[in-house]
Amino acid sequence: MNSTNQLVSTEWLEAHLSAPDLRILDASWFMPAEKRDARAEYESCHIAGARYFDIDDIADTRSELPHMAPPVEKFVSRMRAMGIGDGHRVVVYDSAGIFSAARVWWMFRLFGKADIAVLDGGLKKWLAEGRPTSDTPPVLRDRHFTARRDAGLVRDVTQVAASAKLKDAQIIDARSNARFTGEEADPRPGVRSGRIPGSSNVFYKDLINDNGTMKDLDALRASFAHVDFNKPVITTCGSGVTAGILALALAQIGHRNVAVYDGSWSEWGKYPDLKIETGPL
Repeated sequence: MNSTNQLVSTEWLEAHLSAPDLRILDASWFMPAEKRDARAEYESCHIAGARYFDIDDIADTRSELPHMAPPVEKFVSRMRAMGIGDGHRVVVYDSAGIFSAARVWWMFRLFGKADIAVLDGGLKKWLAEGRPTSDTPPVLRDRHFTARRDAGLVRDVTQVAASAKLKDAQIIDARSNARFTGEEADPRPGVRSGRIPGSSNVFYKDLINDNGTMKDLDALRASFAHVDFNKPVITTCGSGVTAGILALALAQIGHRNVAVYDGSWSEWGKYPDLKIETGPL
């Protein structure tokens, strides 16, 4: 595990399960329509030693928007209580393979933690390979956690609106093409259908193999062939979760000037004064 590779394999993680400086996080999260309880599933089965990271709780709960990044003080407080401190290497996974774990990977980087990686294939691959699991929560001891928010990794609605107008950044949307073109209605009440003007579309599922692992570097490069690596990128999606997958994939192929639009379409599509586009590109 190192800062130049954003992914670790199931083989690597099993070999390092007992490492005293390693912290494992289960960041599983499900869309409301799935009617699944991520915490209950964690409590019944998780990788041994894993802590549960709730993206709806470790969030800015003052916001009306879902799971917005929390204030730095709240993030520090929660990490200390979870026993995650300075000097720890962190591996985050989810039950889908690579889904909400990418959001947490981005969040740790937002708060200055570089030694963070995503388990390639997640719990899905881990279980398929018969690797060890537990239903016992780890013993948590407070640890000192230092954070510094990196404002370059996140964008708010005002910044995205400016970039859409000035075209000073490439905006890439992780939603399905039907959502991107506006052919499919947004699942959130009161949210319009369509896309941010000038944005392009890379559906996050096109970056993931059937076993939940991320596609190889050549396939990732092909998906982002339209991206100019000399210009900054802003990733967006429905609510800021799968935008993290795009950021993770771009980091894998070497594009580091990438920010996530935290409010994403759940914010942009809500306000009628913000312009939208519909139809195919």
